Amino acid sequence: MRDETRMLLDSVGRLFEDHCTKDVADKAETGTFPAALWHAVSETGVPLAALPESAGGADAEWSDLFAVLRVAGRFAAPIPLAETMLAAWVASAAGLEVSEQPMSVGPVRADDRLTLARDGNGWRLTGRASRLPWAAQAGRIVLLADGPDGEMAVALDSVAGIDVAPGRNMAGEPRDTLTFAGVPLAGDAVAPIGDGVDRAALYRRGALARAVLMAGAMDRALDTAVTYAGERKQFGRPIAKFQAVQQQLAVMAGQVAAAGAAADAGIEALSLDDPAMQEFLIASAKTRVGDAATLASEIAHQVHGAIGFTKEYSLQLSTRRLWSWRDEFGGEVEWAARVGAFICARGADALWPTLTDG
Repeated sequence: MRDETRMLLDSVGRLFEDHCTKDVADKAETGTFPAALWHAVSETGVPLAALPESAGGADAEWSDLFAVLRVAGRFAAPIPLAETMLAAWVASAAGLEVSEQPMSVGPVRADDRLTLARDGNGWRLTGRASRLPWAAQAGRIVLLADGPDGEMAVALDSVAGIDVAPGRNMAGEPRDTLTFAGVPLAGDAVAPIGDGVDRAALYRRGALARAVLMAGAMDRALDTAVTYAGERKQFGRPIAKFQAVQQQLAVMAGQVAAAGAAADAGIEALSLDDPAMQEFLIASAKTRVGDAATLASEIAHQVHGAIGFTKEYSLQLSTRRLWSWRDEFGGEVEWAARVGAFICARGADALWPTLTDG
């Protein structure tokens, strides 16, 4: 890890530790957006750091920003950090204005489709974007839609005139469904997508972001379980002294390590020029991390017993996010099918080289 990356992660780690308290997370679940937390994160420049300097960014490496997302996942940060990064990437590439406010991006489901039609000097948007993160609270929503000549990027500064069905995931994070019935848009709110940006690329990066966030949440869940096992006593000694508990914690640690390695491989895939290989590695990451999240959450709650499910205890902040994030931007079943399709298309002789050549 580069010294600059280590310094960045140390800095954001301290920031989240100071501002991302359990009280902040609990209030966010009741509908109170953590404005102070977002302001502190925004002041670092991280949400827009991947953009070129001409667009207000810092030309930061995506690998560094995804590493920041792992820290955010560790602290269960109730803000749309990943979504803002992705929205800024899509908007900037299309030449649309980027906001320093929290942003949302979509579609986030593979089967959602939005359509643009010309309307004089403007446009009309039709379709549905399901389960958009923080859509009703975002300062700007960036969407990809099918236009007359291909995919287009759309920027919305308000949900006025749009049918919004509020929703939340299991972690209490906003997931709003927006239905567009020919919503009128100004001409400058729509632009052709930029190089390297399309619906498939957004879906891949969204899946990778969720995998990285889950890797961070599992890091925290493991630390919480190990600490609890060392403090909780039964029959006169800590339960961590019992072989059965030690074995379960060892299994959990293995799953967390595997998830972290898979997420790192997915991040490295962003530097590849081959979209098919990039998707294979990101699909592998989302699949492996999703599998690990299921088992790690199960073991963490087994170690804690009933207390781990209580609102007052912090473990559920991590595990409820794991259960939610594993299904967002495609669950492990969907991504596992993509892994299988990639391998089958290359043929049996290519299987071993694909797995070992890096």
